[in-house]
Amino acid sequence: MTDDLAFPTSLGTSTADQIRLLGQDLTADLMGKVGFGELAFWLVAMRRPTPQETRVFEAVLVALADHGFTPTAIAARLTYLSAPDSLQGALAAGLLGGGSRFLGVTEDCGAFLHKALQDHEPPVDDAGWDALALTVVTQAKEAKQFVPGLGHPVHKVRDPRTPVLIAIAEEEGLRGPHLRLFEAIGRVHEQVLGRRLPLNGAGVCGAALADLGLPIELLRGFALLARAAGLLGQLAEEHRRPIGMDAYLTIDRNAVYVDPTS
Repeated sequence: MTDDLAFPTSLGTSTADQIRLLGQDLTADLMGKVGFGELAFWLVAMRRPTPQETRVFEAVLVALADHGFTPTAIAARLTYLSAPDSLQGALAAGLLGGGSRFLGVTEDCGAFLHKALQDHEPPVDDAGWDALALTVVTQAKEAKQFVPGLGHPVHKVRDPRTPVLIAIAEEEGLRGPHLRLFEAIGRVHEQVLGRRLPLNGAGVCGAALADLGLPIELLRGFALLARAAGLLGQLAEEHRRPIGMDAYLTIDRNAVYVDPTS
């Protein structure tokens, strides 16, 4: 290595007898002393989270880890069926499905709320939050845009994750402006949209992460971090009790040819 080359990093470095991470000795300072969720927060934020922040952050990870046979889980299982020798391929296939309809809502909602708060003064009471929510929902409707975090394909009345995460944030003193605006949207959107929709659990996760001060442009990454654990569980179950072949054959044996000109 030449003396004039330098690649600065605040993350990890190593020598022949030591590994350092975030300025700490990995084995002496971190292993067995820092939880994985706490470390993930630290790696991105470049600061160690408080115990209160860690509790909210890990509640988000738990909320997003698994949601049954979602498209991401099905993609992972079918890829594992096709290539059982490539666990990493199956895991990656599931993660690649994290987009605007599944998992990506976490980032989309956080970004939507963050922009609204940048464009308007934060209110001082619930009436003010409701007024701001009416404004942003109306603007979204006029622009023919969806409000991220409203509605869920399964939980039509209430997403059970939403009130629990809000309560945890409140208990830890971390129910900040993003969560407050999201709650207000939940209260007033029916006046604008003409129908009542639940506040999506992935959306409330995005609001909570934004209130923790994490980078808005990386919020989807935390959803993917959480879902990686869920997908690994899905693949472990596929190995123990496979359903991938049945899913494949059910679709394949019921395929019906349609003349493209008809």
